[in-house]
Amino acid sequence: MITQDVTAPTSAQLTGNATKTERKNLRALSWGHALEWYDWAIFGLLSSYLGAHFFPADNEFASTLNALAVFAVGFIARPIGGIVFGSIADRLGRRKIMIFAIAAVSFGSFVIGVMPGYETIGVAAPIIVVAMRLLQGLSAGVEAPLGTAYALELVPNRPGYVSGFFGFFNNLGNLLAPLSIFFLTQLLTGDNLAEWGWRIPFIIGGLFGLIVLWLRSTLPETLDVDGAREAKSEKKQLPSVWVDVRKYWLSVLATVFIVGAIQAYNYTWIAGLPNLARAAFQEDPAAVFAITTGFGIFMTLGALFLSKVLDRFAMSKVFVVARVLAIPTIFLSLLYSQPGIGTFAGVMFGGAIVLLLNMTIFVTVSNSLLPQHIRGTGLGLGYGFGVALFGGTASFLLLWLQGEGMFWMFPIYIAALCAISVVLYLVAKKRNGIFVGK
Repeated sequence: MITQDVTAPTSAQLTGNATKTERKNLRALSWGHALEWYDWAIFGLLSSYLGAHFFPADNEFASTLNALAVFAVGFIARPIGGIVFGSIADRLGRRKIMIFAIAAVSFGSFVIGVMPGYETIGVAAPIIVVAMRLLQGLSAGVEAPLGTAYALELVPNRPGYVSGFFGFFNNLGNLLAPLSIFFLTQLLTGDNLAEWGWRIPFIIGGLFGLIVLWLRSTLPETLDVDGAREAKSEKKQLPSVWVDVRKYWLSVLATVFIVGAIQAYNYTWIAGLPNLARAAFQEDPAAVFAITTGFGIFMTLGALFLSKVLDRFAMSKVFVVARVLAIPTIFLSLLYSQPGIGTFAGVMFGGAIVLLLNMTIFVTVSNSLLPQHIRGTGLGLGYGFGVALFGGTASFLLLWLQGEGMFWMFPIYIAALCAISVVLYLVAKKRNGIFVGK
Protein backbone atom coordinates (compact mmCIF):
# COMPACT_ATOMS: atom_id res chain seq x y z
CA MET A 1 0.00 0.00 0.00
CA ILE A 2 1.19 3.53 -0.83
CA THR A 3 1.32 5.77 2.21
CA GLN A 4 -0.03 9.28 2.43
CA ASP A 5 1.82 11.90 0.40
CA VAL A 6 4.43 13.63 2.57
CA THR A 7 3.28 17.00 1.20
CA ALA A 8 -0.29 16.49 2.33
CA PRO A 9 -1.32 18.40 5.45
CA THR A 10 -1.82 16.49 8.66
CA SER A 11 -4.99 16.65 10.74
CA ALA A 12 -3.40 19.24 13.01
CA GLN A 13 -2.60 21.48 10.04
CA LEU A 14 -6.16 21.59 8.72
CA THR A 15 -6.92 24.72 10.73
CA GLY A 16 -6.55 28.47 10.49
CA ASN A 17 -7.92 31.09 8.14
CA ALA A 18 -6.92 31.60 4.52
CA THR A 19 -4.73 34.67 4.01
CA LYS A 20 -5.79 37.72 2.01
CA THR A 21 -3.59 36.62 -0.90
CA GLU A 22 -4.99 33.10 -0.82
CA ARG A 23 -8.56 34.41 -0.92
CA LYS A 24 -7.67 36.72 -3.82
CA ASN A 25 -6.20 33.82 -5.79
CA LEU A 26 -9.20 31.63 -5.02
CA ARG A 27 -11.55 34.34 -6.30
CA ALA A 28 -9.62 34.62 -9.56
CA LEU A 29 -9.99 30.88 -10.10
CA SER A 30 -13.53 30.59 -8.78
CA TRP A 31 -15.06 33.32 -10.95
CA GLY A 32 -13.93 31.24 -13.91
CA HIS A 33 -15.73 28.25 -12.43
CA ALA A 34 -18.84 30.38 -11.99
CA LEU A 35 -18.69 31.42 -15.64
CA GLU A 36 -18.24 27.84 -16.84
CA TRP A 37 -21.22 26.55 -14.85
CA TYR A 38 -23.28 29.56 -15.93
CA ASP A 39 -22.57 28.87 -19.61
CA TRP A 40 -23.35 25.17 -19.31
CA ALA A 41 -26.51 25.78 -17.27
CA ILE A 42 -28.00 28.35 -19.65
CA PHE A 43 -27.53 25.99 -22.60
CA GLY A 44 -29.40 23.28 -20.71
CA LEU A 45 -32.13 25.60 -19.41
CA LEU A 46 -32.68 27.26 -22.80
CA SER A 47 -32.56 24.04 -24.82
CA SER A 48 -36.20 24.36 -25.87
CA TYR A 49 -35.47 27.83 -27.37
CA LEU A 50 -32.16 26.79 -28.91
CA GLY A 51 -33.75 23.72 -30.43
CA ALA A 52 -36.47 25.74 -32.13
CA HIS A 53 -33.95 28.29 -33.43
CA PHE A 54 -31.07 26.13 -34.63
CA PHE A 55 -32.55 22.65 -35.19
CA PRO A 56 -35.52 22.15 -37.51
CA ALA A 57 -38.04 19.59 -36.27
CA ASP A 58 -41.74 18.79 -36.49
CA ASN A 59 -42.51 19.78 -32.88
CA GLU A 60 -41.03 21.53 -29.85
CA PHE A 61 -40.31 18.33 -27.93
CA ALA A 62 -38.28 16.88 -30.84
CA SER A 63 -36.28 20.10 -31.35
CA THR A 64 -35.55 20.22 -27.61
CA LEU A 65 -34.19 16.67 -27.80
CA ASN A 66 -31.92 17.82 -30.65
CA ALA A 67 -30.54 20.67 -28.53
CA LEU A 68 -30.04 18.37 -25.54
CA ALA A 69 -28.17 15.96 -27.81
CA VAL A 70 -25.77 18.84 -28.59
CA PHE A 71 -25.64 19.54 -24.85
CA ALA A 72 -24.35 15.96 -24.51
CA VAL A 73 -21.94 16.36 -27.46
CA GLY A 74 -20.14 19.13 -25.58
CA PHE A 75 -19.33 16.62 -22.87
CA ILE A 76 -17.76 14.21 -25.35
CA ALA A 77 -14.93 16.70 -25.85
CA ARG A 78 -14.25 16.88 -22.11
CA PRO A 79 -12.05 13.77 -21.88
CA ILE A 80 -9.99 15.03 -24.82
CA GLY A 81 -9.56 18.44 -23.22
CA GLY A 82 -8.75 16.90 -19.87
CA ILE A 83 -6.18 14.52 -21.30
CA VAL A 84 -4.47 16.97 -23.66
CA PHE A 85 -4.49 20.14 -21.56
CA GLY A 86 -4.20 18.33 -18.23
CA SER A 87 -0.99 16.65 -19.33
CA ILE A 88 0.32 20.00 -20.61
CA ALA A 89 -0.48 21.56 -17.23
CA ASP A 90 1.46 18.80 -15.45
CA ARG A 91 4.52 19.56 -17.61
CA LEU A 92 4.36 23.30 -18.32
CA GLY A 93 2.31 24.72 -15.47
CA ARG A 94 -1.25 25.57 -14.42
CA ARG A 95 -1.66 29.28 -15.07
CA LYS A 96 -1.55 29.45 -18.88
CA ILE A 97 -3.91 26.50 -19.26
CA MET A 98 -6.45 28.07 -16.91
CA ILE A 99 -6.32 31.30 -18.92
CA PHE A 100 -6.90 29.37 -22.17
CA ALA A 101 -9.82 27.47 -20.63
CA ILE A 102 -11.78 30.58 -19.73
CA ALA A 103 -11.07 32.21 -23.11
CA ALA A 104 -12.49 29.20 -24.97
CA VAL A 105 -15.65 28.80 -22.91
CA SER A 106 -16.55 32.51 -23.07
CA PHE A 107 -15.86 32.70 -26.81
CA GLY A 108 -18.19 29.76 -27.44
CA SER A 109 -20.94 31.39 -25.41
CA PHE A 110 -20.64 34.70 -27.25
CA VAL A 111 -20.77 33.07 -30.69
CA ILE A 112 -23.92 31.12 -29.82
CA GLY A 113 -25.47 34.35 -28.57
CA VAL A 114 -24.92 36.35 -31.77
CA MET A 115 -25.13 33.65 -34.45
CA PRO A 116 -28.06 33.67 -36.96
CA GLY A 117 -30.55 30.81 -36.83
CA TYR A 118 -31.37 27.93 -39.18
CA GLU A 119 -33.84 29.98 -41.22
CA THR A 120 -31.04 32.46 -42.08
CA ILE A 121 -27.90 30.34 -42.62
CA GLY A 122 -29.38 26.87 -42.96
CA VAL A 123 -27.38 23.81 -41.98
CA ALA A 124 -24.43 25.99 -40.95
CA ALA A 125 -26.36 26.93 -37.79
CA PRO A 126 -26.38 23.51 -36.12
CA ILE A 127 -22.82 22.86 -37.33
CA ILE A 128 -21.53 26.05 -35.66
CA VAL A 129 -23.46 25.28 -32.46
CA VAL A 130 -21.89 21.82 -32.33
CA ALA A 131 -18.42 23.32 -32.99
CA MET A 132 -18.83 25.85 -30.17
CA ARG A 133 -20.01 23.16 -27.77
CA LEU A 134 -16.98 21.04 -28.68
CA LEU A 135 -14.69 24.02 -28.03
CA GLN A 136 -16.36 24.63 -24.69
CA GLY A 137 -16.09 20.94 -23.91
CA LEU A 138 -12.33 20.99 -24.53
CA SER A 139 -11.90 23.91 -22.15
CA ALA A 140 -14.32 22.59 -19.52
CA GLY A 141 -12.53 19.25 -19.59
CA VAL A 142 -9.56 20.88 -17.89
CA GLU A 143 -11.25 23.87 -16.19
CA ALA A 144 -13.11 22.01 -13.46
CA PRO A 145 -10.58 19.35 -12.40
CA LEU A 146 -7.42 21.43 -12.86
CA GLY A 147 -8.99 24.50 -11.28
CA THR A 148 -9.65 22.67 -8.02
CA ALA A 149 -6.22 21.01 -8.10
CA TYR A 150 -4.69 24.45 -8.64
CA ALA A 151 -6.69 25.88 -5.72
CA LEU A 152 -5.64 23.06 -3.39
CA GLU A 153 -2.01 23.81 -4.28
CA LEU A 154 -2.54 27.52 -3.56
CA VAL A 155 -4.31 26.80 -0.23
CA PRO A 156 -3.01 23.35 0.80
CA ASN A 157 -4.08 23.38 4.45
CA ARG A 158 -7.81 24.00 4.00
CA PRO A 159 -9.35 21.41 1.61
CA GLY A 160 -12.81 21.82 3.15
CA TYR A 161 -12.63 25.59 2.84
CA VAL A 162 -11.49 25.30 -0.79
CA SER A 163 -14.35 22.87 -1.51
CA GLY A 164 -16.96 25.18 -0.05
CA PHE A 165 -15.44 28.29 -1.63
CA PHE A 166 -15.45 26.70 -5.07
CA GLY A 167 -18.86 25.21 -4.42
CA PHE A 168 -20.20 28.69 -3.68
CA PHE A 169 -18.97 30.06 -7.01
CA ASN A 170 -20.01 26.95 -8.93
CA ASN A 171 -23.52 27.24 -7.55
CA LEU A 172 -23.45 30.99 -8.10
CA GLY A 173 -22.98 30.25 -11.80
CA ASN A 174 -25.89 27.82 -11.69
CA LEU A 175 -27.94 30.43 -9.81
CA LEU A 176 -27.18 33.32 -12.16
CA ALA A 177 -28.29 31.25 -15.15
CA PRO A 178 -31.94 30.70 -14.13
CA LEU A 179 -32.01 34.09 -12.37
CA SER A 180 -31.09 35.92 -15.55
CA ILE A 181 -33.68 33.94 -17.50
CA PHE A 182 -36.32 34.54 -14.83
CA PHE A 183 -35.81 38.30 -15.08
CA LEU A 184 -36.05 38.05 -18.85
CA THR A 185 -39.43 36.31 -18.53
CA GLN A 186 -40.61 39.28 -16.46
CA LEU A 187 -39.22 41.92 -18.82
CA LEU A 188 -40.05 40.34 -22.17
CA THR A 189 -43.13 38.79 -23.70
CA GLY A 190 -43.04 35.07 -24.43
CA ASP A 191 -42.68 35.74 -28.16
CA ASN A 192 -39.79 38.15 -27.68
CA LEU A 193 -38.01 35.72 -25.36
CA ALA A 194 -38.37 32.92 -27.91
CA GLU A 195 -37.37 35.13 -30.83
CA TRP A 196 -34.31 36.98 -29.53
CA GLY A 197 -34.36 37.39 -25.73
CA TRP A 198 -32.75 33.99 -25.11
CA ARG A 199 -29.55 35.38 -26.71
CA ILE A 200 -28.89 37.88 -23.91
CA PRO A 201 -27.57 35.41 -21.27
CA PHE A 202 -25.12 33.92 -23.80
CA ILE A 203 -23.77 37.34 -24.78
CA ILE A 204 -23.38 38.33 -21.12
CA GLY A 205 -21.42 35.13 -20.49
CA GLY A 206 -19.08 35.87 -23.38
CA LEU A 207 -18.37 39.43 -22.26
CA PHE A 208 -17.87 38.49 -18.61
CA GLY A 209 -15.08 36.17 -19.76
CA LEU A 210 -12.93 39.24 -20.46
CA ILE A 211 -13.03 40.18 -16.77
CA VAL A 212 -12.11 36.65 -15.68
CA LEU A 213 -9.21 36.62 -18.14
CA TRP A 214 -7.80 39.72 -16.45
CA LEU A 215 -8.25 38.21 -12.97
CA ARG A 216 -6.46 35.01 -13.92
CA SER A 217 -3.55 36.87 -15.45
CA THR A 218 -2.50 37.79 -11.89
CA LEU A 219 -2.32 34.20 -10.57
CA PRO A 220 1.03 32.71 -9.48
CA GLU A 221 2.33 29.39 -10.85
CA THR A 222 2.27 26.49 -8.37
CA LEU A 223 4.15 23.89 -10.42
CA ASP A 224 7.97 24.02 -10.39
CA VAL A 225 8.21 24.64 -14.12
CA ASP A 226 11.69 26.22 -13.94
CA GLY A 227 13.01 23.22 -11.99
CA ALA A 228 11.60 20.82 -14.56
CA ARG A 229 13.17 22.78 -17.43
CA GLU A 230 16.53 22.89 -15.65
CA ALA A 231 16.41 19.15 -15.09
CA LYS A 232 15.55 18.60 -18.72
CA SER A 233 18.41 20.83 -19.91
CA GLU A 234 20.81 18.86 -17.72
CA LYS A 235 19.39 15.64 -19.20
CA LYS A 236 18.25 14.31 -15.85
CA GLN A 237 15.83 11.42 -15.90
CA LEU A 238 12.33 12.76 -15.23
CA PRO A 239 9.42 10.50 -14.28
CA SER A 240 6.83 10.14 -17.02
CA VAL A 241 3.44 11.57 -16.13
CA TRP A 242 1.68 8.78 -17.99
CA VAL A 243 3.73 6.10 -16.25
CA ASP A 244 2.44 7.35 -12.90
CA VAL A 245 -1.10 7.78 -14.23
CA ARG A 246 -1.07 4.09 -15.16
CA LYS A 247 0.30 3.32 -11.70
CA TYR A 248 -2.76 5.03 -10.20
CA TRP A 249 -5.26 3.60 -12.71
CA LEU A 250 -7.63 2.52 -9.94
CA SER A 251 -7.80 6.07 -8.60
CA VAL A 252 -8.54 7.37 -12.11
CA LEU A 253 -11.29 4.77 -12.56
CA ALA A 254 -12.77 5.72 -9.18
CA THR A 255 -12.74 9.36 -10.29
CA VAL A 256 -14.76 8.47 -13.40
CA PHE A 257 -17.60 7.19 -11.23
CA ILE A 258 -17.20 9.71 -8.38
CA VAL A 259 -17.64 12.48 -10.94
CA GLY A 260 -20.03 10.74 -13.33
CA ALA A 261 -22.57 9.59 -10.75
CA ILE A 262 -23.06 12.95 -9.07
CA GLN A 263 -22.94 14.90 -12.34
CA ALA A 264 -25.72 12.69 -13.70
CA TYR A 265 -27.69 13.49 -10.53
CA ASN A 266 -26.79 17.19 -10.84
CA TYR A 267 -27.79 17.61 -14.48
CA THR A 268 -31.02 15.78 -13.77
CA TRP A 269 -31.88 18.56 -11.30
CA ILE A 270 -30.52 21.63 -13.11
CA ALA A 271 -31.41 20.70 -16.69
CA GLY A 272 -33.38 17.45 -17.03
CA LEU A 273 -36.28 18.15 -14.66
CA PRO A 274 -36.68 21.83 -15.71
CA ASN A 275 -36.78 20.82 -19.38
CA LEU A 276 -39.21 18.02 -18.58
CA ALA A 277 -41.43 20.62 -16.92
CA ARG A 278 -41.07 23.12 -19.76
CA ALA A 279 -41.10 20.98 -22.92
CA ALA A 280 -42.97 17.79 -22.00
CA PHE A 281 -45.43 18.98 -19.34
CA GLN A 282 -45.86 22.55 -20.64
CA GLU A 283 -45.53 24.15 -17.20
CA ASP A 284 -45.50 27.94 -16.96
CA PRO A 285 -41.93 29.08 -17.90
CA ALA A 286 -41.88 31.86 -15.28
CA ALA A 287 -42.82 29.41 -12.50
CA VAL A 288 -40.22 26.88 -13.65
CA PHE A 289 -37.43 29.47 -13.72
CA ALA A 290 -38.54 30.90 -10.35
CA ILE A 291 -38.26 27.45 -8.74
CA THR A 292 -34.88 26.73 -10.30
CA THR A 293 -33.70 30.15 -9.10
CA GLY A 294 -34.77 29.38 -5.54
CA PHE A 295 -33.00 26.05 -5.83
CA GLY A 296 -29.85 27.86 -6.96
CA ILE A 297 -30.01 30.27 -4.00
CA PHE A 298 -30.16 27.34 -1.59
CA MET A 299 -27.20 25.60 -3.26
CA THR A 300 -25.13 28.78 -3.31
CA LEU A 301 -25.64 29.80 0.30
CA GLY A 302 -25.36 26.19 1.43
CA ALA A 303 -21.89 25.84 -0.11
CA LEU A 304 -20.80 29.04 1.64
CA PHE A 305 -21.92 27.53 4.95
CA LEU A 306 -20.08 24.27 4.23
CA SER A 307 -16.84 26.18 3.60
CA LYS A 308 -16.91 27.15 7.29
CA VAL A 309 -17.45 23.67 8.72
CA LEU A 310 -16.11 20.98 6.36
CA ASP A 311 -12.55 21.06 7.73
CA ARG A 312 -13.88 19.86 11.09
CA PHE A 313 -14.61 16.44 9.59
CA ALA A 314 -12.69 13.81 7.67
CA MET A 315 -13.44 14.44 4.00
CA SER A 316 -13.41 10.72 3.21
CA LYS A 317 -16.17 9.99 5.75
CA VAL A 318 -18.26 12.94 4.60
CA PHE A 319 -18.04 11.70 1.02
CA VAL A 320 -19.14 8.14 1.82
CA VAL A 321 -22.12 9.30 3.90
CA ALA A 322 -23.20 11.89 1.32
CA ARG A 323 -22.91 9.50 -1.61
CA VAL A 324 -24.82 6.69 0.14
CA LEU A 325 -27.63 9.15 0.93
CA ALA A 326 -27.82 10.05 -2.77
CA ILE A 327 -28.97 6.51 -3.61
CA PRO A 328 -32.49 6.73 -2.11
CA THR A 329 -32.80 10.47 -2.80
CA ILE A 330 -32.61 10.10 -6.58
CA PHE A 331 -35.90 8.18 -6.50
CA LEU A 332 -37.67 11.45 -5.65
CA SER A 333 -37.59 12.14 -9.40
CA LEU A 334 -40.26 9.45 -9.87
CA LEU A 335 -42.76 11.70 -8.12
CA TYR A 336 -42.68 14.11 -11.07
CA SER A 337 -44.16 11.77 -13.67
CA GLN A 338 -47.02 14.07 -14.71
CA PRO A 339 -47.72 17.82 -14.84
CA GLY A 340 -47.89 19.66 -11.51
CA ILE A 341 -45.78 22.69 -10.63
CA GLY A 342 -46.06 21.97 -6.89
CA THR A 343 -44.71 18.46 -7.36
CA PHE A 344 -41.89 19.85 -9.48
CA ALA A 345 -40.93 22.26 -6.69
CA GLY A 346 -41.10 19.53 -4.04
CA VAL A 347 -38.82 17.22 -6.01
CA MET A 348 -36.31 19.98 -6.75
CA PHE A 349 -35.95 21.03 -3.12
CA GLY A 350 -36.32 17.50 -1.75
CA GLY A 351 -33.07 16.46 -3.41
CA ALA A 352 -31.24 19.71 -2.70
CA ILE A 353 -29.49 18.92 0.60
CA VAL A 354 -27.91 15.66 -0.54
CA LEU A 355 -26.97 17.17 -3.89
CA LEU A 356 -25.40 20.19 -2.15
CA LEU A 357 -23.11 18.07 0.01
CA ASN A 358 -22.05 15.84 -2.87
CA MET A 359 -21.47 18.65 -5.34
CA THR A 360 -19.40 20.64 -2.84
CA ILE A 361 -16.83 17.91 -2.17
CA PHE A 362 -16.69 15.57 -5.17
CA VAL A 363 -13.80 17.26 -7.01
CA THR A 364 -11.72 17.62 -3.85
CA VAL A 365 -12.33 13.95 -3.06
CA SER A 366 -11.16 13.04 -6.57
CA ASN A 367 -8.04 15.19 -6.04
CA SER A 368 -7.31 13.33 -2.82
CA LEU A 369 -6.76 10.06 -4.71
CA LEU A 370 -3.88 11.39 -6.85
CA PRO A 371 -0.45 12.94 -6.06
CA GLN A 372 0.18 16.52 -7.22
CA HIS A 373 2.43 15.87 -10.22
CA ILE A 374 -0.23 13.86 -12.11
CA ARG A 375 -3.44 15.59 -11.00
CA GLY A 376 -3.87 17.59 -14.18
CA THR A 377 -3.63 14.48 -16.35
CA GLY A 378 -5.29 11.97 -14.02
CA LEU A 379 -8.18 14.22 -13.06
CA GLY A 380 -8.62 15.50 -16.60
CA LEU A 381 -8.93 11.91 -17.76
CA GLY A 382 -11.20 10.68 -14.97
CA TYR A 383 -13.32 13.82 -14.72
CA GLY A 384 -13.72 14.13 -18.48
CA PHE A 385 -14.85 10.56 -19.01
CA GLY A 386 -17.11 10.67 -15.97
CA VAL A 387 -18.94 13.77 -17.17
CA ALA A 388 -19.03 12.66 -20.82
CA LEU A 389 -20.33 9.15 -20.17
CA PHE A 390 -22.82 9.91 -17.41
CA GLY A 391 -23.30 13.63 -16.72
CA GLY A 392 -23.76 15.01 -20.22
CA THR A 393 -26.18 12.27 -21.26
CA ALA A 394 -28.40 12.42 -18.16
CA SER A 395 -30.82 15.14 -19.34
CA PHE A 396 -31.30 13.52 -22.75
CA LEU A 397 -31.80 10.08 -21.19
CA LEU A 398 -34.35 11.41 -18.72
CA LEU A 399 -36.51 13.02 -21.42
CA TRP A 400 -36.14 10.03 -23.77
CA LEU A 401 -37.19 7.53 -21.09
CA GLN A 402 -40.12 9.77 -20.19
CA GLY A 403 -41.21 9.82 -23.81
CA GLU A 404 -40.93 6.02 -24.02
CA GLY A 405 -42.92 5.47 -20.84
CA MET A 406 -39.90 4.03 -18.97
CA PHE A 407 -39.13 6.91 -16.64
CA TRP A 408 -38.89 4.47 -13.71
CA MET A 409 -35.59 3.14 -15.09
CA PHE A 410 -33.78 6.45 -14.73
CA PRO A 411 -33.37 6.64 -10.91
CA ILE A 412 -32.29 2.97 -10.83
CA TYR A 413 -29.52 3.85 -13.26
CA ILE A 414 -28.32 6.84 -11.18
CA ALA A 415 -28.51 4.87 -7.92
CA ALA A 416 -26.33 2.13 -9.42
CA LEU A 417 -23.72 4.71 -10.47
CA CYS A 418 -23.65 6.14 -6.93
CA ALA A 419 -23.16 2.70 -5.38
CA ILE A 420 -20.32 1.86 -7.76
CA SER A 421 -18.60 5.17 -6.98
CA VAL A 422 -18.55 4.43 -3.23
CA VAL A 423 -17.09 0.95 -3.74
CA LEU A 424 -14.38 2.15 -6.12
CA TYR A 425 -13.46 5.06 -3.85
CA LEU A 426 -12.99 2.81 -0.82
CA VAL A 427 -10.91 0.30 -2.79
CA ALA A 428 -8.70 3.03 -4.34
CA LYS A 429 -8.26 4.73 -0.96
CA LYS A 430 -7.17 1.47 0.64
CA ARG A 431 -4.75 0.62 -2.17
CA ASN A 432 -3.21 4.02 -2.95
CA GLY A 433 -3.86 6.14 0.12
CA ILE A 434 -4.99 9.77 -0.02
CA PHE A 435 -2.99 12.93 -0.74
CA VAL A 436 -5.37 15.72 0.31
CA GLY A 437 -7.14 16.04 3.64
CA LYS A 438 -7.82 12.97 5.76
